[in-house]
Amino acid sequence: MTAIDASAKPAGAKPPLSAPKTWLRTNWGLLIALAALVAVIWLPTPEGLAIAGQRMLAVLAFAVIVWMTEALDYAVSAIVIAALMAFLLGLSPDPNNPSVLFGTSAGLGLAFSGFANTALALVASALFLAAAMTATGLDKRIALAILSRVGSEVHHVVIGAILVGFVMAFLVPSTTARVACLVPITLGIIAAFGVNKRGAFAGMLMITTVQTASIWNVGIKTASAQNMVAAGFIEKTLHQSITWLDWFIAAAPFGILMSIALYFVMTRMMPSEVADIPGGRAAIRTSLAALGPMKTSEKKLLAISLTLLAFWSTEGVLHHFDTSTTTIAAVALMFLPGIGIMSWKDAQPRIPWGTVVLFGIGISVGTALLQTKGAAWLANLAVTEFGLKYATAFFILAAMTLFLTLIHLGFASATALASAMIPIVIAVLQNVATPGINIVGMTMLLQFVVSFGFILVVNAPQSMLAYGTDTFEARDFVRTGLVLSIVAVALVMLLGSTYWHWLGYV
Repeated sequence: MTAIDASAKPAGAKPPLSAPKTWLRTNWGLLIALAALVAVIWLPTPEGLAIAGQRMLAVLAFAVIVWMTEALDYAVSAIVIAALMAFLLGLSPDPNNPSVLFGTSAGLGLAFSGFANTALALVASALFLAAAMTATGLDKRIALAILSRVGSEVHHVVIGAILVGFVMAFLVPSTTARVACLVPITLGIIAAFGVNKRGAFAGMLMITTVQTASIWNVGIKTASAQNMVAAGFIEKTLHQSITWLDWFIAAAPFGILMSIALYFVMTRMMPSEVADIPGGRAAIRTSLAALGPMKTSEKKLLAISLTLLAFWSTEGVLHHFDTSTTTIAAVALMFLPGIGIMSWKDAQPRIPWGTVVLFGIGISVGTALLQTKGAAWLANLAVTEFGLKYATAFFILAAMTLFLTLIHLGFASATALASAMIPIVIAVLQNVATPGINIVGMTMLLQFVVSFGFILVVNAPQSMLAYGTDTFEARDFVRTGLVLSIVAVALVMLLGSTYWHWLGYV
């Protein structure tokens, strides 16, 4: 006679219904953001801060909370922020002439001023290039071609995955697009090797793929949208530009050292259950052969991409065409009759237009913070409170690195983080009295830190994309990511006191 399980349910019984989510439970983040907005507006206006500046700080508080809690879709949040800017600034006294109102028309113009920034043109163009890579299958061919040349040993496969991520960062200027391409390839490798999808090897390889993308977001200026945010603010506020080559010279050593660290962290902290996978290379070559001969569209796109890379890397050396202009020219060429890599109809559904909208409004928020002196007031407060006024450039770099690394834990988008924080960073650097501080160089170095989304899966869209494959646990991502973050911060300190100091940035 068997024991009867007291928890057993009679046949045909319906499972208990989960409590429906109330409006309050679903929109708590939005409510907190609105409360912060109202609270900052109602506070007495501090001395030295214009009403328009105070209201922009209120908009910033609203934006940061909405972005941190993901209370609204990013594109929707951008439209809401634009509307708030139009009305709150429009009903504020003009900072340059307090006797008259700023006006809603001028407020709306400032809310959409980010769309006139050349950095937005670069981001949009980069998304078209990424779409072309996906549409033609060139990204998959490049990845498989590289992986087919590594051995079947697990450690070789990990090195191959890192190498693929490095090469793709040059050619696919969109992190999410790169990882979206590599995830199915990684899953195919796992399946072809016959290992457990939930095993250590599968998790190690998938996390390596994602973290490589984040590392080379730092190393290559055109690899991610958040870099374009910083470049846009630097050009608009400081009236200087950082060439693709200058960025690469500064960041490449960090990317190389972090890639080496990634290899050791992943192979030591998540050791594979197998050491060698017989037939692994053959399986990848089979997948590569299945793609067939290289299509004409792939050859054209490869030629355009390599030519564009040559223009990026020689900006300011062999010519004076800026990165945005050459990228737009490449996209225009891609659509011309006779070249015809893809049509507008093919490209349109592949473009994440919400990213473009968020990017434009994000730049507008930063621009308005700077123009209304809200960023300067907040930065002056931070400089005074944290004793940065006469601090050394290295101390400022260290303090801001720790701050940005910690605050990134609350953001699910490095683009949103850069939009909110880089104007503050610039204002802080402008408020310190450290003689000879390189504001442009320091802003670039701190932008590197903005890409440090190594710890939480929710810190970046590409990480969430990989997590959806169910090949690793979030705790594995956290524990390896913590070590990578410690290494990254240590490298910033090391390079800040040596290499970057020699380059004149610190």
